[in-house]
Amino acid sequence: LPQHLRTLARVEGEVTLAIEGAVTQRSVLDALEARYPVLCGTLRDHVTQTRRPFIRFFACEEDLSHELPDTPLPDAVASGAEPFLVVGAIAGG
Repeated sequence: LPQHLRTLARVEGEVTLAIEGAVTQRSVLDALEARYPVLCGTLRDHVTQTRRPFIRFFACEEDLSHELPDTPLPDAVASGAEPFLVVGAIAGG
């Protein structure tokens, strides 16, 4: 999680989640928001559930930000060998 969201959720370091069923962006974000309700609406729009513009998702050195929310994440993420990264995009010049 980006630092400002870790501060908001009062989380230090990495967050480990147990996901039941398919491991997808949607299931990971649903579990994250269930565990830390204060994050609801910070990563995804409340109504449409689409990713916020300055949030990016990465796993296994790939940008998964534009993947469909129900696309399975790589096996390495599902097994816990690799992290699913939620990153605040850098903008400016």
